[in-house]
Amino acid sequence: MSNPTCPCCSAPASAPLYEVRNVPVHSVTVLRTPEDARAITTGDIALSLCEHCGFVFNAAFDGAKQDYFHDYVSTQAMSPVFNSFHKRLALDLIDRHGLHGRDVVEIGCGQGEFLELLCTLANNRGTGFDPAYEPGRGLPDGVRIIKDVYSRRHQEAAGDFIACKMTLEHIGEVGEFVTGVREAAGDDARRIVFFQVPDAGHVLAENGFWDIYYEHCSYFFASTLGYLFARAGFAVTKLRSDYDGQYLMVEGHPAVGAVLGDAVPPPADLARTIAEVRRFSREVPQILADWSHDLKRHKAAGKRTVLWGGGSKAVAFLTTLGVTDEIEAAVDINPEKHGSFLAVTAHPVIAPEQLRGHQIDRVIVMNPIYCDEIAARLRDLGVAAELIPVTTVLARLAA
Repeated sequence: MSNPTCPCCSAPASAPLYEVRNVPVHSVTVLRTPEDARAITTGDIALSLCEHCGFVFNAAFDGAKQDYFHDYVSTQAMSPVFNSFHKRLALDLIDRHGLHGRDVVEIGCGQGEFLELLCTLANNRGTGFDPAYEPGRGLPDGVRIIKDVYSRRHQEAAGDFIACKMTLEHIGEVGEFVTGVREAAGDDARRIVFFQVPDAGHVLAENGFWDIYYEHCSYFFASTLGYLFARAGFAVTKLRSDYDGQYLMVEGHPAVGAVLGDAVPPPADLARTIAEVRRFSREVPQILADWSHDLKRHKAAGKRTVLWGGGSKAVAFLTTLGVTDEIEAAVDINPEKHGSFLAVTAHPVIAPEQLRGHQIDRVIVMNPIYCDEIAARLRDLGVAAELIPVTTVLARLAA
């Protein structure tokens, strides 16, 4: 079999460097019975690396298996930590780009939380696109959301500011998609684009196998993200990380007169990216073995362990490790998820209050940025469990 073609630059990519079989194609679909959870459609992960541009992608990805239109719950709006970040980000963009009384478009807007912030904080008008949007939630005046996947047929809705947060990583043909956004933006250099994606450098530095799942078919390092936008004809004006290094953000505007494909990946950045991907490929098997041993050892000792976070990270953690009764449940603060079951493994998703009065020994936190928030909640509930960030080096836990 020939090596796959890179969706970012069209160069030949490597054979898969990291593989996981039979993982759910969706991780945050609300599944109301264990039977539904076990019966969810599955696919394979086969991460390949493009040594020309540094893009990492799932060569086994099949978008036809996915359905974002039904029971898809991915909001983080229940967390005060996340809400504070979201508002700070919106105010920063409004201030730096003079977004007052302007037309704003958000691609992959979810339930519209960020779009609403951009509009209500500065009297802007907003149009969002997302197949998972649930009509009837109520929107402010001047904001509308179209329950559909953004594509070239929606290019007329370009606006003055185009935002796309935590969506590009779900798209297989990233080069084609960003080129389509560039076409929609036209040649008006005053039109700003802002994209946010998970930082693959952060994921791999933590050996974060729990952040690799089917829905995320595209993985970006900073230099690759900048290259993708420059190659599509954008002038990149800002490239940074935020949210404790978890998110990459790129900003730019149409580079009038740019020739598509003229950009060149920075050689030094590319070399570092290649080295980091190959290091992860070498080291992750031992990380998986260590976690599997840790969970089995504590289960055998009669310790009761739960995960905190009933989303994609939890599903990837459990399915990659093949966990069964070593974990009792996943705790989540989103009421929409309570009473549901995680994809494939069918672990129950419970409310924090359900921990009260139970002897829980360990709580594995799937996103350590929320550790302080979770610790406070556990104290309020009277739960004296050990709090373990999933990023913890397991040698520290050996007893």
